This record gives sequence, structure tokens and C-alpha cells, in this order.
Amino acid sequence: MRIRLGCEMRYAFPYPVPMVVMLNVHPSRAADLEAPDTPRTDPPVPVEIYRDGFGNLCGRLTAPAGNFTIGTDAAIRDSGMPDPVHPDAAQHAIEELPAETIVFLLPSRYCESDLLADEAWRLFGHTEPGWARVQAVCDFVHAHIAFGYEFAHRDRTAMDAYAGGRGVCRDFTHLAVAFCRALNVPTRYCTGYISFIGEPEPHPAGDFAAWMEVYLGGAWHVFDPRNNSPRIGRVMVAYGRDAADVPLTHTFGPNPLVGFRVWADRIASLDASGDAPVLPEEPLPPQSMATRTG
Repeated sequence: MRIRLGCEMRYAFPYPVPMVVMLNVHPSRAADLEAPDTPRTDPPVPVEIYRDGFGNLCGRLTAPAGNFTIGTDAAIRDSGMPDPVHPDAAQHAIEELPAETIVFLLPSRYCESDLLADEAWRLFGHTEPGWARVQAVCDFVHAHIAFGYEFAHRDRTAMDAYAGGRGVCRDFTHLAVAFCRALNVPTRYCTGYISFIGEPEPHPAGDFAAWMEVYLGGAWHVFDPRNNSPRIGRVMVAYGRDAADVPLTHTFGPNPLVGFRVWADRIASLDASGDAPVLPEEPLPPQSMATRTG
């Protein structure tokens, strides 16, 4: 399967503003891209690409005053299979964990696993360690939080989401991450694309999404407390301890966003020879505005 994915963000800056963006597909999926998903800007400005401490690709630039657009557009090969499920994946004893996973056991800005530890063990201490326990966390969070874009708030933490019972996908993920870390399961926060391939219509407007990966059975596994079911066409952009590590855009000044769209669609058209599908030459039609935190 081939998927066309990308995004476009339009700003109206009052003066030149430095930015750091995370819009490239994660290096772990770079080999699946048909061409580099280099960020493009209008008007054109230099974009310096570097890797952060987690290995995510970041773009550094200075946006000029006035109207400014930044985005990406690429085609990626995908298995077309839903997220893998490994119910036999076992939880590791802490002393057996690889050193690089330990940071994902610690509390972080939005995931106060230390403050939620007692509640985590009260709710899930009776469950079987490993895959079943993580799934129990996701089932609980999925049922506990009411989803709504109107509930988006950039300062909401896992504790806040637990107390308030509402939020967007980052809030579902922060709460599940905090619970899992409190239960001694290394858990990292992920952001990227989730397509609607295979999902019943009508589909909502495209958006970036948040989910998590847990370390069980010697590997990282996807769990999605917001959707709470395997999805087709999930493509990671970045991972970190929580949303503070992986903002799609970080502006060092005012950031008046005036337009936003995201797409992750299966490419169905074929070229004249009947071989590989081709990308349409025209830009994708505009979608309705959607929050970046969904």
C-alpha cells in the first residue's frame, strides 16, 4: 500500500520569528518514503535539519514577517496491516531493562507518574503484568476521558485529565503513559499520522495524533488509548517523554496560526502502465480547521 501524507500550516507573523518544527517522518520509517519529505516553505527560507536527543528529525528556520506557510508532502510505502498485537509480550523486571528505556519510567512534565502511582496500583495492581495490564490501562483511559476538540488545553497534565475526565488524544496518551510508568512499564509518548483507511465513513478532518509505545518482551509496541483499537496507516513523526518533547512547531515569538490541514490518504490511482500509483499533481483540497493537539 502507498499512502500520501503531509501537512500545511499557515501563519501571519507580525515580525520575523525563529522556529523549530518536527514535521518529518521519523527516521525509523525513512526507508519507506519514496522521496525525502523535506519541509517546504512559502516564501522559501533555509531549513536546517538536525536530530534531537531522542533521534527525531527537527527543522530549524526563521519565518519572515507576514504570511508564511510551512508543510510537507510525501508518499510512503506501508504494509497495509493494522497495528500488531502481541498478547504474550511479557513485562521485564526493572533490573533487566536496557539502560536506554529507563528514562521512560520517570515522571515528566505532563506525566506525573509519581503522583499517580498509588492510584495506578489501586486500579491495575490486580491485572496480569505485561500486555494485559497495559491493555487494561488503555481500556480504562478510553472510557474515563470524554473526547472533544473543544476540550484542548496545552497545559493539561495527566493528573488534570484524570481529575477532569475530558480532553483530546494527547490527554488520553499522557494519562495512560503516566499509569504505565507508575506500573514499571517503560512508556514513550508518540505523535504522527493516523489514517482513516479501513474506518467507517464519514471521516473527520485530518489531524496529527498522539499514541504511546511500551517496552514489553524486548521490543516497543503501539498502544492507542484514544482509539483503543489497531489502526492501518500509522506513521510516527517523533517520540519523547511527553508532548513537551515533541511539539510539531515551537515558535520563539507570537504564532498566529491562520490555516491548518493534515492528510494521510491511500493512493489509489495507477499510472499509464498500470504499475505504481502516481501522486496527483494538484494540491489536496482544503480541509476544515483542526487543532494540533487532537
